[in-house]
Amino acid sequence: MELNELIELKKSKAEALKAKGVELYPAKTPEHTPIAKALEEFAEGKRASLAGRVMAKRQHGKVNFLDLRDATGKIQLYVKADIIGQENFLLFENIEVADFLAVEGELFKTHTGEFTLKVEKATFLSKALRPLPEKWHGLKDVDIRYRQRYLDLVANEEVRKVFLARSRIIRNIRKFLDDLGYLEVETPMMHTIPGGAAGRPFKTFHNEYSMDLYLRIAPELYLKRLLVGGLDKVYEINRSFRNEGVSTRHNPEFTMLEVYTAYANYEEMMVLTENLIVSLAQDLLGGTKFTFQDKQIDLATPWKRVSFAELVKDKFGIVPQDDEATMLKKLQEKGFAKEVQKLSRTQIAKIIEEVLEEGMGLNPVFVTDYFASMCPLAKNKKDNPLISERFELYIAGMEVGNAYSELNDPLEQKKRFEEEIKDLKMQEQKNVDEDYCLALEHGMPPAGGLGIGIDRLVMLLTGQTTIRDVILFPLLRPESV
Repeated sequence: MELNELIELKKSKAEALKAKGVELYPAKTPEHTPIAKALEEFAEGKRASLAGRVMAKRQHGKVNFLDLRDATGKIQLYVKADIIGQENFLLFENIEVADFLAVEGELFKTHTGEFTLKVEKATFLSKALRPLPEKWHGLKDVDIRYRQRYLDLVANEEVRKVFLARSRIIRNIRKFLDDLGYLEVETPMMHTIPGGAAGRPFKTFHNEYSMDLYLRIAPELYLKRLLVGGLDKVYEINRSFRNEGVSTRHNPEFTMLEVYTAYANYEEMMVLTENLIVSLAQDLLGGTKFTFQDKQIDLATPWKRVSFAELVKDKFGIVPQDDEATMLKKLQEKGFAKEVQKLSRTQIAKIIEEVLEEGMGLNPVFVTDYFASMCPLAKNKKDNPLISERFELYIAGMEVGNAYSELNDPLEQKKRFEEEIKDLKMQEQKNVDEDYCLALEHGMPPAGGLGIGIDRLVMLLTGQTTIRDVILFPLLRPESV
């Protein structure tokens, strides 16, 4: 049967129910027990009240068998005319897969051992006017899966498991940090000056104040203001936005964890990172070894460390003393960015990092010794001011985390901001964040800061190859007409 015919059939059954005086969309749901709890506390003959969506229907003469599912589980319904009454039994002729019901009756097991509810009373909760996806295309179309995620969740058990795992991961991140005495905070999502990371912002306008605003590209500068204010251990699970490309690892709207610890440095943030991710893996996967895309990853600590400065010297001949033009020339000699005349240090760093990602392997790697010129918010090493106290974490070839010993010298920070904006193109120009520099002038303690991409971390721990499979509603191109 074609989709349009199925829709018309459902609408006609809805009209038939209305004609019998059935309220199709009542406001109140009878008291009920989650299906999983009813099954956990099962006893032969025990009474139960349940509610959920009809997922299957089988009719055998004067008996109907239905599968009822809620968010916690599934159970079979046994509906017999001489138990529920002939008039109510006839209503079931117009109940279809995808409809929502509340039911009441006795629990029992069939001779095949299937948990079943013998229905004595049924209340209609919601009439679906379209069939579930497996009735017409199986929801194999990836674009439709993302555009109509609600159908994807109904049709695909594995998809639901991924998002249940995501919620569990975030819940455990909070518990881990709360137990260490960190304070969860919220900082603005609209900024007057985009800062805290390299990225092109989304721009908007506030009518009342007649001012331009930007969706945040990172919460970093606000979180460090809190260190100035005496909140020594803070974190935010934040939504950030970057008006840039879309790929299997990038979505314009994404979720980050940012953690700041007063009186710490990037070495201590390495230990925090190891302990956090190992804790998450042990809770979700039962240990530090797991399979990702048919290959085994081992999170056992301590994690390997490699030097960015040594890697780029070996691969490209680039050294920290090189200016942008020299770096670009050396990249072009190795076959990269051949058509480009000029690049900023940030753009050069992105090219280098993309090349280096391919050789990072599967197990965790801390990449250290980034050039100070590429890290405007990080402290430089005391014994080598051309190198910053920074690391990036790679697992399975993906950048998962980034951390610094935070720069807290107000004069040096302002100087770096001024140098940074010189590199920007005219359309990307921005002002120095004078308020942040003012905050630093009041004194910020030494601190370590850490950012972890939650979407990528969920990809890793759930075995997904694209970021769209761990974001409930990823941004998509408009549908073609």
